[in-house]
Amino acid sequence: MRIGATQGKESQPFARFLHPFDVARHPSLEPEVKRAILASWASDRSAVKNQPAMRRPPGAQGAVPIDEVFAAMRSLDDARTDGRSLQ
Repeated sequence: MRIGATQGKESQPFARFLHPFDVARHPSLEPEVKRAILASWASDRSAVKNQPAMRRPPGAQGAVPIDEVFAAMRSLDDARTDGRSLQ
């Protein structure tokens, strides 16, 4: 039965994002939510075994470089300081 797989995706809504900038540029997420999602991606808990520069969040289809996660986080800070909006 595939119910468990569906429930897993629902309990981890960030799993639908393929790339950190998908999170940073999402039009309906609040900046605090974007930060929380990206922080979870940057966490050591999401590190790929034997590849410390890669992150694979729970439920995600693929891994992304930690540098891209940090760049997406910086883009949120840049938008805040110069008045731009990523939404």
